[in-house]
Amino acid sequence: MNLLLIFQNRVLWSALIAWGLAQTLKIPLTYLTTRRWDWSLLLRAGGMPSSHSALVTAATHGVGLYLGFDHPLFAVAFAFTMVVVYDATGVRRQAGMQAQKINVLVNELLSGHPLSQDDLREVLGHTPLEALAGVLLGLVVSTLVWFVWR
Repeated sequence: MNLLLIFQNRVLWSALIAWGLAQTLKIPLTYLTTRRWDWSLLLRAGGMPSSHSALVTAATHGVGLYLGFDHPLFAVAFAFTMVVVYDATGVRRQAGMQAQKINVLVNELLSGHPLSQDDLREVLGHTPLEALAGVLLGLVVSTLVWFVWR
């Protein structure tokens, strides 16, 4: 088996490009709302657009383009995509909202005390709009990779 063939895998490239583009887009999009550059967004979860949604959507769409949308592997990839997007907008988003409330409680309890407490990460999940943006980005990237790389 030739390991160099992995570099010819359009499905993998679609997924990686969509993920990288989503992570990169978070920086200027966040700047537009906060007026502050936050380069740590390149490696963090959460924010607009959802890189998780972009990655799995691009991979799923790539499988459909490559093998056909009637192929059983597309069905598996589609189910996996549904789980990831649901988790990003549901469980992880709720965990982030809980972290936000816990941070407020801790800060109120510790105000005036010399104790320091690290805040919990509050941006864990995505709003439905952030997930939708990731899905659309994944579809666009996988389509472009598919048709440009012929």
